[in-house]
Amino acid sequence: MPRIMTAFKSFAQIFVNIGDALSFFVEVFGYVIRGRIRVNEVLKQMYEQGIQSLMIIFLTSMASGVVLGLQGYVMMVRFGAKEYMAQMVALTLVRELSPVFTALIFSGKAGGGMTAELGTMGVNEQLQATRTMGVDPIEYLIVPRVLACVIVLPILAVFSEVVGIFGGYLIGVYQAGIPSAFYINQTLKSIGYVDFFSGMIKIFFFAIVVSWVCCYQGYNTKGGSLGVGRYTTKAVAYSYIFVIVSNTVLTKVILAVWG
Repeated sequence: MPRIMTAFKSFAQIFVNIGDALSFFVEVFGYVIRGRIRVNEVLKQMYEQGIQSLMIIFLTSMASGVVLGLQGYVMMVRFGAKEYMAQMVALTLVRELSPVFTALIFSGKAGGGMTAELGTMGVNEQLQATRTMGVDPIEYLIVPRVLACVIVLPILAVFSEVVGIFGGYLIGVYQAGIPSAFYINQTLKSIGYVDFFSGMIKIFFFAIVVSWVCCYQGYNTKGGSLGVGRYTTKAVAYSYIFVIVSNTVLTKVILAVWG
């Protein structure tokens, strides 16, 4: 019986946490709808989040493009279709790899940083101090971070796509021997509006999820310095899970609608 009660309490706590997270999201969204946005803070967060993630996204995207180029070259040569290598690299990056990799890297780098920063403010009672000064911490701290994430992450995804395609281009031209002009032309011809915007829809959704999860965990951090580390780990882990699961669902929906 005690085990049953413990399991029931744990199950009930999950629903309570989901309700709290949804309430937090609605509150943040309400501030945005009402136009209570501190533009200077948003710009500051855009700079910090973008610069934090830029170099690691560059390295990951370049490596992904090069690896795709190498693997594509081997497979395409085997089937006598080397000229289709550019299409394979471009579509794989634009539709799937760049949005997902960018969201995962951003979660671990900038998202974890947001959680740790907000969590440290919480355990040091800085969030309570802002209330005593008549400033709403949701408006001043959370809304700018969420909006900055929603703006910056799609830009980083496009940057990732360009860098990854360039990595594939290097392999295609200098190892596979494909003429440069032909490779570029095939790349541009292969990417349609559907391909580009399907990736943008995903990354926009990922941006909302990552900013929501990381800010919520940071805002509700408890337990001192140990709690900051624990909640930051939870935020990054939950972000990874939600990005991967939602990518599967979004891919199925997009293919069903657009084909």
